[in-house]
Amino acid sequence: MSSIQDVPVATKVNGLSNDEELLASLGYKQELQRDFGLFQLLGLSFSIIGVVQSITSVLVYALPYGGAVGLIWGWASCCVFLMAIALAMAELASSAPTSGGLYYWTFKYSSPRFRKVASWLVGYTNSVGYISGVSGFVYSLAVQILSAVSVGTDGSYIPTTAQIFGLFVGLLLFHSIIASLATNTLAKIQPYSIVLNILLFVALLIALPVATPSEFKNSASFSFGNFENLSTWPSGFAFMLSWLAPAWTMGGLDSGVHISEEVKNASVNVPRTIIASTALGCVLGWAFNIALVFNMGPDTLAILSDPAGQPMITILLNSFGKRGALAVWSFIILTVNMSAINLLVAASRQTFAFSRDGALPFSGILYKVNRITGTPVNCVLFCALGALLLGLLSFAGAVAIGAIFTMGVVCQYLAYSLPIAARFFGGSTFVPGPFYMGMLSAPVAYIALAFMSFMILILLFPTNPGPSSIDMNYTVVVVGGIIVLSLVYYFFPVYGGRHWFTGPVANTHSDDNMLANEKESYDGSSK
Repeated sequence: MSSIQDVPVATKVNGLSNDEELLASLGYKQELQRDFGLFQLLGLSFSIIGVVQSITSVLVYALPYGGAVGLIWGWASCCVFLMAIALAMAELASSAPTSGGLYYWTFKYSSPRFRKVASWLVGYTNSVGYISGVSGFVYSLAVQILSAVSVGTDGSYIPTTAQIFGLFVGLLLFHSIIASLATNTLAKIQPYSIVLNILLFVALLIALPVATPSEFKNSASFSFGNFENLSTWPSGFAFMLSWLAPAWTMGGLDSGVHISEEVKNASVNVPRTIIASTALGCVLGWAFNIALVFNMGPDTLAILSDPAGQPMITILLNSFGKRGALAVWSFIILTVNMSAINLLVAASRQTFAFSRDGALPFSGILYKVNRITGTPVNCVLFCALGALLLGLLSFAGAVAIGAIFTMGVVCQYLAYSLPIAARFFGGSTFVPGPFYMGMLSAPVAYIALAFMSFMILILLFPTNPGPSSIDMNYTVVVVGGIIVLSLVYYFFPVYGGRHWFTGPVANTHSDDNMLANEKESYDGSSK
């Protein structure tokens, strides 16, 4: 096997590099169909971000930490840093658009001493981060569906944890079937997805102020200035905990990277998608939060303690009544479905790339392209199984299942930080792609790195000081366990990854002359 370290990051053949040639210059042959254009990829990425449905899913974790101020100003302040992450990620994606993205870049730019273990760790945290995102989205969807049943029966039906988990498993199976479809079919779905998301956003932005009764309307002074800390943390720290909502909402901003081997003109369209989908999510999410705060009523505690168990459906009930709320809720459920499916697609492509390089257990089974669909069906099923196992945390209580949301952000930020840091501190030459910020690259990257490091620490704290076993933050246990287990697997005597993992592996052996030319080009450019 040839190591990717011998293959140049950016090689153009005859001065013009098409997608297959660029991928070959990264060390990989074309195995998946390129049926995603810019609009289709933007549809997938924006669907994963999802504004209305994502805010719906994490509102219960945002309201206690600042109330109105947390939703509006917490969101706005966090988004400044999220755009820095997106810009830093877009530069890397433009230079080397491959499904393995983050762990590939980590290996390529890290120092030779640490590149293998760093790439290994990023690959595992990125994979688990996506799998936890799938689990979080699908579990939220199960809760939302059964909350609708509860509202429809006027509270006479209250779902049990076992019932929620059963529906969660069924939804995972359904999403696995859809996510396994052919690439051209998945691409055709995306325009409908982005249109539905935008229409839902616009409809609620207009309808909420019109339909909400006067007793549930809030003044501008309340909406923009009322800080309500329902935790026992100091107010400043509680405000920073409100950043979980935008951080989780924009947690899949690198999703386009993992679809890059199915994208036309990937070195241009992938970075455009990362920037555009993140900017759209930030701006539209902020506007939607403002609309919510102005029309949710002043009693935050009542919204959080409503028997429906979903703050958003409580707000919709107050504004639209039962029939109207359930009608809106059905569209939210539909968009969450699309988000979960697309997130599972992105997760499966990351798993496919990582298994292609032999790093995952059962890589020989996972690294298969289904002959009928032309997609990595085994990887879809593997990710769905991982999401199911994480869903078992629901039986440990509400705080434990909440760890799925925070661990997704923590894992992704660990995976984002290492390649960005390696680019600037690893000692390797960075060859920019079509998107390049020039002298702004370093300041933007440093801001992104500082923010992610800070957030990783913040999100490991419990919901309140002095936690018991009931309300402790399980994120540190789960994420710590993942890191420890992956490192044990890497350093295990004789059979561990350090004895056989060489980093990303070139598989373009079918054209030895091209690979030799690429290696020669790289050797010459690095002297």
